[in-house]
Amino acid sequence: MTIEAGQAIPQATFQIKNDEGVDAHQSGEYFAEGRTVLFALPGAFTRTCSAKHLPEYVEMVDQLKAAGVDRVACLSVNDAHVMKAWAEANGADGKIDMLADPHAEFARALGIAVHMGDILGERATRCAMIIDNGVLTKMMMEEVGAYEVSSPSHVLTQL
Repeated sequence: MTIEAGQAIPQATFQIKNDEGVDAHQSGEYFAEGRTVLFALPGAFTRTCSAKHLPEYVEMVDQLKAAGVDRVACLSVNDAHVMKAWAEANGADGKIDMLADPHAEFARALGIAVHMGDILGERATRCAMIIDNGVLTKMMMEEVGAYEVSSPSHVLTQL
């Protein structure tokens, strides 16, 4: 079941790679304080994710923060090394927290895990969320194949 507005972010583990290594984070602690825009996508280095989704967030991260967002995070069912390399390749490193969900634990807990065929397997569906102090306040789920409501320009209208 997909998380809905008014519900607390479920407990799960994800990883973030930094210069010292890979750190495991608990979702409850990470999202506990402040306002976070979390956008999820099927995969690093995939077509729409690399051509539009991540680059547009990199372009608009300062506008989101100016509108009251404390942090912007990207969730994908990839390993932490891939997420770090993808961030570096797109100028997101240090601007957007890249949440690696290698076993789809967090995606499943949020109810956004989907099977995308034999090549991609289990992934996170494309969406964006506004999370205030650990509680989901707005969910913006995309239709299959779409990229509209999870864009940073749309998210700005929802803040």
